[in-house]
Amino acid sequence: MQIRADQLATALQRQGLKPIYTIHGDEPLLAQEAADLLRARAREEGYADRQVFVVSGAHFDWSSVLGAAQSMGLFADRQLIEIRIPSGKPGKDGGGALQQYCEQLGEGVLTLVHLPRLDKQQQSSAWFSALDGAGATVRVDPIERHQLPAWIGRRLAAQGQPVPPGEEGERALAFFADRVEGNLLAAHQELQKLALLHPPGELGLAQIEAAVLDVARYDARQFVAAVLGGQVGRALRMLDTLKAEGEAPVLVHWTLAEELRALQRARTALDSGKPMPVALREARVWGERERQFERLLPLLGRDSLAALVTAASQCDGLVKGLRHPGWPTDPWDALRRLALSALEISARGGRQGASPGRLALHLSTP
Repeated sequence: MQIRADQLATALQRQGLKPIYTIHGDEPLLAQEAADLLRARAREEGYADRQVFVVSGAHFDWSSVLGAAQSMGLFADRQLIEIRIPSGKPGKDGGGALQQYCEQLGEGVLTLVHLPRLDKQQQSSAWFSALDGAGATVRVDPIERHQLPAWIGRRLAAQGQPVPPGEEGERALAFFADRVEGNLLAAHQELQKLALLHPPGELGLAQIEAAVLDVARYDARQFVAAVLGGQVGRALRMLDTLKAEGEAPVLVHWTLAEELRALQRARTALDSGKPMPVALREARVWGERERQFERLLPLLGRDSLAALVTAASQCDGLVKGLRHPGWPTDPWDALRRLALSALEISARGGRQGASPGRLALHLSTP
């Protein structure tokens, strides 16, 4: 039985506790909240004794875990056992032990298994299927950028501090989301700070602006996604944050340049008559990137992409300490110019304003 983390409270109300809960995902705050909810319910039902096992390395002694599942608690008839596997890979012996654990689990034992985000192969493994079959699997999905304002709004309302309805509330939530994007733990801390600073009641933009720190965290892939999405303000804010956090400009450039080259490869394949799925496969584009490429490629011309790839090649030397006529000498300034050129194309969608001539002029302007 697989459920999302936000469905857990409802599932507990309707179905009660299952023998085993497997929590997996890469969002620490939401995984912690799911575990806390299960622990609280377990205490209410008399699971007073608790044992925690952390699986570290290939030589972990699984016999202690198997033994714990068969023994009663020292001071209670019911016990809670937590098994934490930080790597998400129990190994051959561990996989077999988990299957055996599920088969011989005794009465009065509630088990929480903590795992990071798992790929499709891991979720298809025999040990994961055994865990899922013996109880419930709690999938912790990340909060995507477009979901973040609504998530913040629900949290504020839950603590008795809703934002005003309409445009004012939307601006307040958008401001909040911009400051905490990619850092949900920090978002939680900022929410707690607002609860301490202000009494229950409506919170406006001015109060949120005065209290919420800029604690957003980004990586190079998120920056590139914003560039290809034509999100000018967000992309430039990300670039400034990456610079402030000490990210290597070489890595940022490589990530952007690789995506531009992939766009060019896919465009060439389309121009040769190949269908979109084949073009994307040849360009090695999968997953979330597929939708972005499917949107962009029909709008982007071959010449515009060629100009961008040439600019990326020139920028490559700049981020490695070389110079090129007409380009800034600072690596981050060069990256900003390359990003703006790509943003012009992605935002305009290949319209007249993104013609090769205009793009060349934009790239050569100091």
